[in-house]
Amino acid sequence: MAVAATFLSTAALAQNPAQSGPARSPADLAIDAAVPVPEPANVPPPTAADIKLPDAAAPDAMAKKDEPAPKKEEAAAPAAQPAATATAPAAAPPAAETAKTETAKPATVVTADQPAAASLRDLIATKGARYFDRKAERTAVENFYKDRNYAPLWSDASGATAPAKRVMARLKDAAADGLDPADYPVPDFTAAASPEAQAEAELRLTESMLDYARHAQSGRMHWSRVSGDISYPEHPIDPLEVLINVSTAKDASAALEGYNPQHKGYLALRAKLAELRGTTEDNSKRIAEGDTLKFVKPTKKVPNPEVMQDARVSTLRARLSIAENPNDTHYDAKVADAVRKFQSHSGLKATGILDNATVRALNAPKSDRQIDIVRANMERWRWLPRELGAKALGNAYVILNVPDYTLKLMHNGKPVWTTRVVVGKPGTHATPMLTETMKFITVNPTWNVPPSIIYNEYLPALAQDPTVLDRMGLKLARGPDGSVRISQPPGEGNALGRIRFNFPNKFLVYQHDTPDKHLFAKEERAFSHGCMRVQNPDQYAANLLGIALPSEHYTPEKIKAMYGRNEININFPTPIPVNITYQTAFVDDAGKLEFRKDIYGRDAVMIPMLKGATGKDMETAVSRSQPNYVRPANVNIPGDSYASSNSSGLGFFERLFGAPTPPPAPVRGQRRVVR
Repeated sequence: MAVAATFLSTAALAQNPAQSGPARSPADLAIDAAVPVPEPANVPPPTAADIKLPDAAAPDAMAKKDEPAPKKEEAAAPAAQPAATATAPAAAPPAAETAKTETAKPATVVTADQPAAASLRDLIATKGARYFDRKAERTAVENFYKDRNYAPLWSDASGATAPAKRVMARLKDAAADGLDPADYPVPDFTAAASPEAQAEAELRLTESMLDYARHAQSGRMHWSRVSGDISYPEHPIDPLEVLINVSTAKDASAALEGYNPQHKGYLALRAKLAELRGTTEDNSKRIAEGDTLKFVKPTKKVPNPEVMQDARVSTLRARLSIAENPNDTHYDAKVADAVRKFQSHSGLKATGILDNATVRALNAPKSDRQIDIVRANMERWRWLPRELGAKALGNAYVILNVPDYTLKLMHNGKPVWTTRVVVGKPGTHATPMLTETMKFITVNPTWNVPPSIIYNEYLPALAQDPTVLDRMGLKLARGPDGSVRISQPPGEGNALGRIRFNFPNKFLVYQHDTPDKHLFAKEERAFSHGCMRVQNPDQYAANLLGIALPSEHYTPEKIKAMYGRNEININFPTPIPVNITYQTAFVDDAGKLEFRKDIYGRDAVMIPMLKGATGKDMETAVSRSQPNYVRPANVNIPGDSYASSNSSGLGFFERLFGAPTPPPAPVRGQRRVVR
């Protein structure tokens, strides 16, 4: 009716232009003509049937007409349908779209959890650093819970959720992984009655879970705290990835446990750890303290020395698993040799003499001592990269176990070649633990004597005998800066032998051949300055090249045919990783748990740390003094022409102010170029 009235009034104005206002100019009329006007709808005029009054059953309908119009968002929302009205289901999106939407969509906070969410938001904002002292973890937790609208993950109105129960079960069983469950306390959600207590329990469990994942991934302690002779690639966790992974996994416990190494050697030790913890000690083999027993070897002067007897020897034979003559009470050579091996593996001086210190070590709970050693070795497995080999080469890699004096070449998950090695002497010449990649091998290498050996060995020898280098086949040369360089040309007597295996590293150690073949016959083979001497280098080279360069068909005979006086480098198109490890406990191919002597004292350092309460500081790396590779310069060497032509080797400023003081011998924690 309003539209019709407007239409009639407009028509009237059009019929009486004198009443429509002042006359308009031609320009105004032209503008009006340019403005498009919609065509009028050709519809019949409205009738009374088109006007519908409000329903009498809804007396408040007229009252609602004066209410403000709904907001745009409310107007766009569809009207609610009665419950009895059937609606067709919407088409389901593709699976990938569904997963993407679920990942991006923040969690819905149930009304009952709103107070807990508010408390959790406030606790993270005000006291997050109390729970997460690492900035990366604190940021990850903030972002994770923010995306969930701060909805609790581990608890609801009924208490701990199913994922929380699985995570807590994993943390309580951390001892199975060689870790200490006390490091990962779990909260009591049943006692969290208030929203504030529920929020605190939430963050406590998140804190323990991230601690466990970090320790399982990288180790309870940083390797730099054990020795300066260790350097492995860092592989820390991503805390946000851990939170997402564990919270979305079907089995939260398995997801969390998966941060432990999955290497065959680690898993085998884990199984043996469970066996050791289930072992009961046999007290019948306990040995009483008493007189010292020793075996005297026959000599020309005393061809038949008296063999000591003691009633304890029969028990000693049983304790050391000597099957021959089990009831014999003579302390003979076989018993003395078994005692010597026990002492060697127990960190005692290997004398073969049964004294009370050895008796106490024999009586100590065997399983407890072995458990400690296994835990230390599981910790060292965590330092190693998760991928030991080169994927492009069938996961090929080299692994050398220093305490076992063995080297293995692995390919497609199996050892394809094994050999004996000679490693560094304990102390400053210890072979370092590292992971690097072998990039090439050198046939007929030149030995460039390391500065440490020049300082500590050859310069003092030259002072005593100026001809010593010539007699050893070594050559002395001066650099432009006056530095002393000593080298040995390729040849059969070269200290590096015929082949050097190169994997560049900060310690400047490598693997190589040696002319001292007799050392491989010894049971303990720690004799080098840090490098690793390989027993059969031609076979080692052929096996490596068979993997790196299969089309070249290298054989040991082909390698030997290259021996001569000229250096030959053979490059690997794809480098092969080299992992130098320290495994005093390992499971052999027959499934037997083996123990080796702690020749460098690594177990002695690590076990107290693992059993102590030193806190999270063990994870912090410590700085170590860096190696000093400066060659000796301006040294006065008898018979050296450089010295006589340079006024006893001194330059202008050195003659004025004196010669520089040679650097001291490297101290513990430094590395040197070694052979």
